Amino acid sequence: MTDTSPHHLQIIIGSTRPVRAGETIARWVAQRATDHGGFSVELIDLRDVDLPLLDEPHQPSQGNYTHDHSRRWAERVAPGDAVIFVVPEYNHSYNAATKNALDYLYAEWRFKAVGIVCYGGGARGTRAAQHLKPVLAALKMVHAGDVAIGLAEAPVAEGVFSPTPMLTRSLDSLLDDIERWVPHLREIRASLPAHR
Repeated sequence: MTDTSPHHLQIIIGSTRPVRAGETIARWVAQRATDHGGFSVELIDLRDVDLPLLDEPHQPSQGNYTHDHSRRWAERVAPGDAVIFVVPEYNHSYNAATKNALDYLYAEWRFKAVGIVCYGGGARGTRAAQHLKPVLAALKMVHAGDVAIGLAEAPVAEGVFSPTPMLTRSLDSLLDDIERWVPHLREIRASLPAHR
């Protein structure tokens, strides 16, 4: 029997800086995903999640979380069918808060479709996306695509993001691809034990 419940898409704001473009960009992503119609959308801000640097004594693959913040994070991520990470490029890579949030969990990430919306200066955040992809692959996430935003061409000013038509088309295409992957990956996840 085919599962026809809405695909639950989690959009994760990676930057935790007090002043950041990521929140505004993530809200644009969330609105496009809502308008797409194929998803129930949840916006997750790592600044609010407020994880300390990884402090679990056990490997995440064991699922034996000893801290309340770890259990809360696992419970938050677990219901998602797909994830879009909205990440900045810092020093030719992605930011530490995103890496830390990924490293806390394992089974909760496995076999989910994942997209990257990266942003930055001249390189448009692409080096952040390139460094993030091997980590996502190690977690057995299925990469559905990227959207790279150059803040010079599509700035965030006074809390308003001004995407170009090409960026909007790229995001819509990413959402279509995520939607295609989700039913197949749901079947895989349903066949697996919670942790291994």
